[in-house]
Amino acid sequence: MAIAWASNPYAEHVVVVTGGGSGIGRAVAVAFLEQGATVCVLGRSDATLRETVDDWEDRASAWVVDVTQRDEVDRVVANIVARQGRIDVVVNNAGLSEPTVIDDFDHSAWDRMRAVNLDALIHVARATVPHLERSGGNLIAMSSVAGLGGDWGQFAYNATKGGVNTLVQSLALDLGRRGIRVNAIAPAFTATQQTKSRLDDPTFRGALMDRIALDRVGEPEDIARVALFLASPDAAYMTGVIVPVDGGTTASVGTPRPPA
Repeated sequence: MAIAWASNPYAEHVVVVTGGGSGIGRAVAVAFLEQGATVCVLGRSDATLRETVDDWEDRASAWVVDVTQRDEVDRVVANIVARQGRIDVVVNNAGLSEPTVIDDFDHSAWDRMRAVNLDALIHVARATVPHLERSGGNLIAMSSVAGLGGDWGQFAYNATKGGVNTLVQSLALDLGRRGIRVNAIAPAFTATQQTKSRLDDPTFRGALMDRIALDRVGEPEDIARVALFLASPDAAYMTGVIVPVDGGTTASVGTPRPPA
């Protein structure tokens, strides 16, 4: 279902989406395509990226890249600009979550999550900021409500997402005078292929639903709509903002939901 806007601010825009092969990244890419943008989706799997772009061959392209590798990011961004001439919006969506507890912490898990969730954002920002400055563009990072507080068994993931939030705020300060807006979206638990097995567990799903005021699990399209807004002229005076898209999850201090 297309996301309807009163006007189409993206017809001449080039949008870069990392982690665009599935889930939230795919929904974000499709949302911008539906609004007329040219979209470049980045990720590790050519097959999944192709699934995102196949119906949009005239305005979508797939770029295989490991965003944790700075030289690969630099190369792909340079090639995108050589082909498209500009970059207007960057959505840094690639992310990784692994459960961690301190008693048997595997430091390699920290290395992996830091590389994908935090280092990659730095690589992408560094490579794209000069082009966003020329276009007066936007950088949107995909954070998480896990960066706004703690979770059981997720301390390393939470730490990386907390780092994303403060990085976004600092970049917003540094880049504001250069005409670049920098914001983050903080989804709560969202229904994707990666989360399906947990949502299929009735015990987990019941506990999760008790935390959600709107009484439903978030969908990737819920996140995509907020990305469209943050990149639009309607958000022209917003920068350095972390926007929770969580169905009311963070509105609670943890008190159990009373019986209906």
